[in-house]
Amino acid sequence: MAVRVVIAEDEAIVRLDLKEILEEEGYEVVGETGRGDEAVSLVRSQRPDLAILDIKMPGVDGLTAARQITGDHLAAVLILTAFSQRDLIEQARAAGALAYLVKPFQKSELLPAIEIALGRFGEMKALDDQVKTLEERLEVRTKVERAKGVLMDALDMREHDAFNWIQKTAMRQRLPMKEVARRVIEEGLRPAE
Repeated sequence: MAVRVVIAEDEAIVRLDLKEILEEEGYEVVGETGRGDEAVSLVRSQRPDLAILDIKMPGVDGLTAARQITGDHLAAVLILTAFSQRDLIEQARAAGALAYLVKPFQKSELLPAIEIALGRFGEMKALDDQVKTLEERLEVRTKVERAKGVLMDALDMREHDAFNWIQKTAMRQRLPMKEVARRVIEEGLRPAE
């Protein structure tokens, strides 16, 4: 499946060259614009894998667009610009850009920058997914522990019995243990019920 790309570059000739290079290399350009605000809208609607953004554009600049795109984890961002000042590079990094390429660029520079940005974005998404999974597990464990405490205090149950009751109730009612624990804590669900 082809990598989907949105190009946001205010110089039409550069945008056309970029599109041509990308399509020759098997990338699918799913949107192009010369405005930063339109770039964000295109990324939201087209859900590309990569957004290539110029820093200086009308509407909003590429750094603002990058912050919006990366803040919502919508796509990898590559900044393409004629400016190589250190402060702009730092601002691009802070905005979430995963690669930075200075114009005029060569195809031999563009393709590795794209692949690095895509690779880093993939790693970041995987880490984010792991964090979410761990947070969910911790939340379930915390709720179950609290529910066990409620059952142990209210009904003088042993910890093992309280856990078994939560687990069996979840299976019997075809609910996640987290939901049974929530009901015990918030609604006072008890074994006799």
